[in-house]
Amino acid sequence: MNLTGWIVLAVAVVVALVVGYLVGAARTRSTLNQLQEPEQAALETTSAAGSSETTAQSQRRAAIIYNPTKSEMDTLKSVAATVFRNEGWDEPLFIETTKDDPGTSMAHEAREKGAEVVIAAGGDGTVRAIAQALAGTEVPMGIIPMGTGNLLARNLAVPLNRFEWAIRIALWGQDRVIDAAHLRTSPDGDDTVFTVMAGIGYDATVMSNTSENAKARIGWLAYVRQGWRQLLGKPTEVRIQFDDGEEETRKIRSILGGNCGKVQGGIELIPGAVIDDGYLDVLTVTPRNVAEWASVVTSIAGRSRKGVHADVTKCRSVTVRAEKKLDVQVDGDVLGETDFLELSVQPNALKVRTPSPEQERRIRLDALSLGIGR
Repeated sequence: MNLTGWIVLAVAVVVALVVGYLVGAARTRSTLNQLQEPEQAALETTSAAGSSETTAQSQRRAAIIYNPTKSEMDTLKSVAATVFRNEGWDEPLFIETTKDDPGTSMAHEAREKGAEVVIAAGGDGTVRAIAQALAGTEVPMGIIPMGTGNLLARNLAVPLNRFEWAIRIALWGQDRVIDAAHLRTSPDGDDTVFTVMAGIGYDATVMSNTSENAKARIGWLAYVRQGWRQLLGKPTEVRIQFDDGEEETRKIRSILGGNCGKVQGGIELIPGAVIDDGYLDVLTVTPRNVAEWASVVTSIAGRSRKGVHADVTKCRSVTVRAEKKLDVQVDGDVLGETDFLELSVQPNALKVRTPSPEQERRIRLDALSLGIGR
C-alpha cells in the first residue's frame, strides 16, 4: 500500500471512531454511582429547618413514574422516602410503567390523583412518554435520570448520578418552559412527542443494526464497528421541505432534527440548537466517501452550522419524502422504517423542573465534599 493509501485508511479509522462514538453516545449506559454510606447517613438526618426549600406548611403530593426493570429502584425508593419526609411532602405515589405503555397513561393517572409534579424515573423513553401526557398542561415534569443516554437531563443540567438531588430539584427546582417536538412517520400517522432529537437514515441504521449482545460485550465500541460497516453506504435521494418553502431534492445519508443538541460527553451534535427558542434545528448530512465524512466530523466539532457536507437549518417544521424506506429513531429508540418523516415544534409546551441557581451551587459543593461528579 502506498503512502496515500495509508493516509486514507488512517482517516477512515478516525472517522469511524468519531462517528461511532457520536451515535453510541446517545445509547451508552451512564453508570449510576451508589450512595456512599456517609452520604446516606447525612441524608437520613437532614433537617428541614433553615432551607428555603422546606418552608411548606402543609404536605403536598407528587408522583414518581418508574420503569420497574431498572436495578436501582430499591435504592431510589429508599432515598425518595427520606427526601419527601424531610422536605414536608406526602409519601410519593409510585406508578410502574409497562412494556406496552412506557408512561403516558400513568402520567394521566397521576394528574387525576392530584399530583402537583409528575416525576419520570427512567431513561429517555420514559421521559418522552410522560412528556406526551404533560405537553400543553400546567403540570411540571421532574426527571430522575436512570437510563442509557439521559439526553434531556444532560441538556437541562439535572444531575445524573444523585438520586437525592434529582428528587429535590423535582420538588423545589426552577420551572423552565421548553418546546416539545412532534414526529409522524406517515401523513395520517400518530403523533409522537419527543424532547431531544429524531433522525432518519445513517444514525438510525447504525442503532438498528447494533445487536444487544455486542453492546453488552464491548459497549459503545459496538456502534463504532457497526458505524464502520455502514460508513460507505449509498446516499438516498429525498425531497425535503422546510416550513412552507419550496421542496428541495438532496442526496443524504442522514437527517437529524433537534429540539436541543447535546449528547454524552458534552458533545454538541447539533450546533446552536436551543430547547426553548420555538424552533427545530435540522442537521442534514450528505457525505459520499471517507474524506467527506471527515468534513462532517470537522463541521460538528467546530460547531459550524454551514459546512460542505453537513448543514443545520432552523425551522418550525420539516417534511422528508425519501425514494425508499429508511430507518428512523427518536431520542435513541428505533421506530422502524419509513419513506416519510414529518417533524414539527410546539413552542412553550412543556414545563420541566430544573436546578435553581442555589441548587446548582449546593450540588457543586456537595459533589466536591463527596469526591463525585456528574
